[in-house]
Amino acid sequence: MEKKSNYKNRSVAIVIRDGKILMERLCYKNANNGKEFFSVPGGGIEEGETPEQAALRELKEECGLDGTIVKPLAVIYSHGRKEYSFEVAVSEDQKAITGYDLEEAGSDNPPLREVVWKSLDEINEKDRAFLFSYGLIQVQDFYETIVGWGDEISYPGLAGN
Repeated sequence: MEKKSNYKNRSVAIVIRDGKILMERLCYKNANNGKEFFSVPGGGIEEGETPEQAALRELKEECGLDGTIVKPLAVIYSHGRKEYSFEVAVSEDQKAITGYDLEEAGSDNPPLREVVWKSLDEINEKDRAFLFSYGLIQVQDFYETIVGWGDEISYPGLAGN
C-alpha cells in the first residue's frame, strides 16, 4: 500500500525570456530561518486539475501571465509527493507582475515578495541546484550555456574555500 503524503502534488512553470528565467523572491517565516530564496512559479495541484493546468493557473495567479505548455521537463519525488515541471511560453507583450499565492490567503506576511527575470549568473548555486532538479538543463539555451561552463569545481566549500 502506498503511503499517503500530507503534501499536495505540485506543478511549476519554467518561463524563459531573452535568456532569463522568471523567478519569484520568497520568504517563509518558519522555513530556512526566514531567509529569502528564489524559486519558479508553482504550487499545489487542485482536485480534478491536471499538472499542466496547475502550472498555468499558478503562473497566472503569482505572475499575472497567460502561458502555454511547451513541454514537460521533470517529475521529482519529494516529501512523499510528486512535483511536475513544465517549460512554458508566454507572449513577449505580457508583463510579469507580483501576484498572490492563494495557499497563503489571509496571511499578514505572504511569502511571495517579488517577481523578477534572472540569468543563471544572477542566481546563487543553491537556487540553481533546484532549477536543475526541475529540468532546466532540458531547455535548449540553458543546455548550451551549461555545456560551455567548463570543468572548474565551484561547489561551495571545495577547491580551497
